[in-house]
Amino acid sequence: MFYIYVLWSEKLSKRYVGYTSDIVKRVHEHNQGSSKFTKGGVPWKLVRTEEYSSKTEAIKRETFLKTGVGRKWLDDNIGIGE
Repeated sequence: MFYIYVLWSEKLSKRYVGYTSDIVKRVHEHNQGSSKFTKGGVPWKLVRTEEYSSKTEAIKRETFLKTGVGRKWLDDNIGIGE
């Protein structure tokens, strides 16, 4: 299984969207500062996950959520925004 996930940083008032096959490990890595892009926003809170049967599907959804329309969808559906 593959997952897309949305993280929220209160510190930065920003969200981060990514995909992984191990959601627990990946969120832990973000909160340990292992990711260059997210290390300044620790702690990150997991606010949404979606499960997909293939990596291709997960990447497609991640790509969509990073577009203007996808960001708007997140604003409308998970109650946080930038």
